[in-house]
Amino acid sequence: MTDRDIETNETAGEAKDADSADASVEESPERKIRQRRARPRILRNVPLVPVILVLLLLLSAGAAAWMYFARYQPNQRTDPAVARAVVNAASEGTVALLSYSPESLEKDFATAKSHLSGDFLSYYTQFTDQIVAPAAKEKSLKTTAHVMGTGVQELHPDSAVVLVYVDQSTTSKDRPDPTLAASTVLVSMTRVTGNWLITKFDPV
Repeated sequence: MTDRDIETNETAGEAKDADSADASVEESPERKIRQRRARPRILRNVPLVPVILVLLLLLSAGAAAWMYFARYQPNQRTDPAVARAVVNAASEGTVALLSYSPESLEKDFATAKSHLSGDFLSYYTQFTDQIVAPAAKEKSLKTTAHVMGTGVQELHPDSAVVLVYVDQSTTSKDRPDPTLAASTVLVSMTRVTGNWLITKFDPV
């Protein structure tokens, strides 16, 4: 083997060692870690698109549900049909409250109480027992009320205020001829188990 062949072999060995060194550098642990971290980062972004779409759909559904329960249902519960029901209940209750006869006091008071609720029911019971009943029996008081007009002042899903124009005719043992009186009353209503009942009765 000549000196030239030895030189050639040494050069080839050095080149091979250099290639091995380069390969070891390229495949170093730090580089592998960086590659592993880079790949999942790209892959993790792929399923985010459907996830975001699902979240947006859920948010839209939640917003629609809120609009339905917060806006549509209350409006549905205060439509013209509800207003008519409130006016009818206020009118019937007013007539029942202001109409009674000495011959049928217990029945008349019971009918009136069926239109009332809350503190006003308690007040009416006490007032009729202690004042109206004794006076009606002693003086033969008889009153008859007629609603002449109504107007809804407030209307909410579970409460309302109705302005009632009423004429009342009264007779007694001392005054057999009817005495007429016109009045205006603010009737506050509350929905109780599906029924509109009077909770306040304020003459104006």
